[in-house]
Amino acid sequence: MRLELLFLGKTKETYLAAGIEDFFKRLSHYLKVEIKTVKEGRIKKGEPENLLIERESETLMQNAHGPYLVCLDRTGKQMDSTELAAQMERWEMQGQKKITFVIGGPLGLSATILKKADLVLSLSPMTFTHDMTRLLLLEQLYRACTIKAGEKYHK
Repeated sequence: MRLELLFLGKTKETYLAAGIEDFFKRLSHYLKVEIKTVKEGRIKKGEPENLLIERESETLMQNAHGPYLVCLDRTGKQMDSTELAAQMERWEMQGQKKITFVIGGPLGLSATILKKADLVLSLSPMTFTHDMTRLLLLEQLYRACTIKAGEKYHK
């Protein structure tokens, strides 16, 4: 199984970028992982935010090439780490070859892309920046792989 992680815009904070790179390398020992970054949109003067959200979500959809789409959103299903590991096992048993995870920009994702998702996932009831969410997602995917492998990382 391969993972495609689709992000809007570059990670702005260097400490988060370093953490993302660290967990990307760790996760790559278990799965083929690709991080794709697409350009963020800009809000035009006098334009409602929902139009920017729609444009950004459309750009993300055009760049999502996996047959199985997971969108991260605060309204999504919450899982603990062992549940995520079990979900990843189910995907493997179902023969899913590629899973695409999508994280929107600061304004989130449109209802259109959320409806097209096979799974809408929430990392927490708390709110995180979209850059922080990238790091948390990678860490949780890595943790799920170590759980599946029976390794000691997960305590």
